[in-house]
Amino acid sequence: MFQKLIWRFGKMKRLTILVILLMVLPAVCLGQYKRSHQSRVLPLKIVQLSTPTLYGSFSLEWALVERRSVREFAGRPLDFEQIGQLAWAGQGITEKRRGLRTAPSAGAIYPIELYFATPEGLFVYNPDGHTLKEVFKGDTRSRLAKAALKQKCVADAACDIIIAGSARKLAARYGNRAKRYMLLEAGHVAQNIHLQAVCLGLGSVPVAVFETREVGRICNLPANLEPLYIICVGYPAGQPTTEEAEKQDPPRRVDTKRRVKTAVLIVARENFRDEELFETRRILDGAGVQTVIASSRTGLVRGMLGGGAEARILVNDIVVDDYDAIIFVGGPGASEYFNSPVALNIAREAANKQKVLAAICVAPTVLANAGVLKGVTATSFLSERVRLIRAGARYTGAPVERDGLIITASGPMAAIQFGRAIAEALAGR
Repeated sequence: MFQKLIWRFGKMKRLTILVILLMVLPAVCLGQYKRSHQSRVLPLKIVQLSTPTLYGSFSLEWALVERRSVREFAGRPLDFEQIGQLAWAGQGITEKRRGLRTAPSAGAIYPIELYFATPEGLFVYNPDGHTLKEVFKGDTRSRLAKAALKQKCVADAACDIIIAGSARKLAARYGNRAKRYMLLEAGHVAQNIHLQAVCLGLGSVPVAVFETREVGRICNLPANLEPLYIICVGYPAGQPTTEEAEKQDPPRRVDTKRRVKTAVLIVARENFRDEELFETRRILDGAGVQTVIASSRTGLVRGMLGGGAEARILVNDIVVDDYDAIIFVGGPGASEYFNSPVALNIAREAANKQKVLAAICVAPTVLANAGVLKGVTATSFLSERVRLIRAGARYTGAPVERDGLIITASGPMAAIQFGRAIAEALAGR
């Protein structure tokens, strides 16, 4: 009898445990499913920003003259190239070996973080990789405006830049001076951003009155970060056209004695050669040439080494008369233009209209297939030698060749010489 009671008690205990397991396991599995399903549906992305422009057409003095607080914005969005330039101005790396940045910092500790609220989502800037990491998707600007005492400019700006700082990061070295140093650095960063906005033809305004905890909650800031500033950036409402701006007195451009030269750099949508774009563009920017990137798609295009650039126009939309130089960038992806009727017609029209026509690496094949290299001294990547010779070119294999207004180069090692040759041709030298 006693043994039967023990057996029945054990059976009830086993049944109880089984019931509990049946109740708990589905909930656990459902939670795991939800988490994995959400991570699958809502992956956060990292945006590789374009190499920042280091040479512009505005002087520092004129940027100071032009800076104004702008509170009314047009509805035009900013692209990642513009946002990347603003991010670099605020916290970009200027010396990789020591990690020095554009804004001074006590002890080079850098307690400042930059967050960018755009219509697409909220991003945090990583200076080391010059990237934007998505914090979450969705437009937070109206919520930020509500936290900023319903200031309309916060909701209307194309981008709200949240400057956040960590006094705790400085405290170990500077003790009770940490807060002061953090606020000073935030001011340095903010001024850099305001002046960069002017140079990009944008307006900006600093907003310092907001509910600190609410902004921190909206931006999902870590516990050690506090929001210090919101900088609203965008195209000013009623901004004058380029033609109207040129008539201003004094004129906006630094170089007032001649018309600013323009160039379009045509790259593949993927696997262009990074140095051939970025080094060439850097040289042209330094020479005061206004550049724009075109590709077979707009938005972010990526090089074979992982670099990203913002293509603002489609190759199909290029109007040759709008530019002084047409430049084809190489890399494996450039083969998409070898037999493209649009690309070949652009090359022919540029040659016929006496524009500077340039190509590097494998891209001279575009010029060869367009029939513009007959009798022209030219060079290219070695793999394209036969194609150029068959097209009637006098092939040399040199790093760079310039024959009149046609400039060709052999590859990435010649990118700087290539850029200089284009700049000299545009200057009439």
